[in-house]
Amino acid sequence: MRRRTASLHLPPATIGILGGGQLGRMMALAGRHMGYRFQVLDPTPNAPAAQVADGQVVAAYDDVDAARTLASRCDLVTYEFENVSAAVAAALAETCDVPQGSDLLAICQHRVREKSTLAKHGLPVTPFLPISTLDDLDRAFAHFGGRMVVKTCRGGYDGKGQWMVRSREELVNHTEAWSRVMDQHRAAGFDDHPLIAEAFVPFVGELSVIVARNRRGEVRAFPPAENIHHRHILHLSIVPARYPREMVAQAEEIALLVADRLGVIGLVAVEMFVCEDGELLINELAPRPHNSGHYTLDACATSQFEQHVRAICNLPLGDVTLYKPVVMVNVLGQHVESLRQQMGGFPSWVKVHLYGKAEAKRDRKMGHLNLLADTREEALSFVESCGIWSEA
Repeated sequence: MRRRTASLHLPPATIGILGGGQLGRMMALAGRHMGYRFQVLDPTPNAPAAQVADGQVVAAYDDVDAARTLASRCDLVTYEFENVSAAVAAALAETCDVPQGSDLLAICQHRVREKSTLAKHGLPVTPFLPISTLDDLDRAFAHFGGRMVVKTCRGGYDGKGQWMVRSREELVNHTEAWSRVMDQHRAAGFDDHPLIAEAFVPFVGELSVIVARNRRGEVRAFPPAENIHHRHILHLSIVPARYPREMVAQAEEIALLVADRLGVIGLVAVEMFVCEDGELLINELAPRPHNSGHYTLDACATSQFEQHVRAICNLPLGDVTLYKPVVMVNVLGQHVESLRQQMGGFPSWVKVHLYGKAEAKRDRKMGHLNLLADTREEALSFVESCGIWSEA
């Protein structure tokens, strides 16, 4: 087992990644340019990140022994998504450097804990109530005036594990699903809240800001992205965001406060609702690189992935200057064939990023394009006219 090292990690140090998806892949590609080596833990053999790493431990994310095997090969360990086990991260920290620690990971893995922590620090969040019983749901429905969103506290992504409730009938119709979630929660041995109810927010758009912070306390925020979702899956990130300059600056300020008050090391993505009255409310956090930051790969002086490596290794943070307007568009499984057919005729300002996934399933994120046209409007026109996303 490698001994815990000092906070500064220089090449050719080996970085372990818990999780082997596309975020880990792009992190490893960025780090390899800097001279770092990578080991990956993921249950899928030849996972996207493993394809560009120096080795892989094939095991479940909650396998402590396997994680310790990973750590024995590494100088420090990070994670690429927040559904890895916080207990594993805590165990690794006993013998290996885990710059992000496990506290923020544990906070972001549970929506009540996340919202409560943000509210405690005076940060703006959607009004919420923790839910443990079906009676709690009745009380929340009345408290929020008959309109609310109910979410699972653990897991869930791209709209999964969420229910809109706008009537008494919908409240009754979802009872069976909520009962099932509560039973599964208890069966898994969790003693916290299985669900959260949030006030329905009549938002008109969404912004996200990705912030990096290293152990020196240096902080940098990437330009805020305007996000557009289709069926709860991120479709477009538009930068610069098409909102008033004062609102965009406020979003950046909120995200910087999150990084400071929560003691973030590495990256944190802060997703916010833009309300009808101009108020910004934090929807959720992601303590790692984020889909809405993929535009940085081609449009910024430093990508979010290089910045994450810099932050966890305690190097000086990179310049976050935006070189030109950009639109990032996700490529899902149903888009891949059309993309391949048209790729030979793309304009020179289309940058293609595919993730090396073996099977193109519907709604599975297979890649993305960064569109570096002269204007956002030209890039958006390409998305509309090429037909690839006609079935978004």
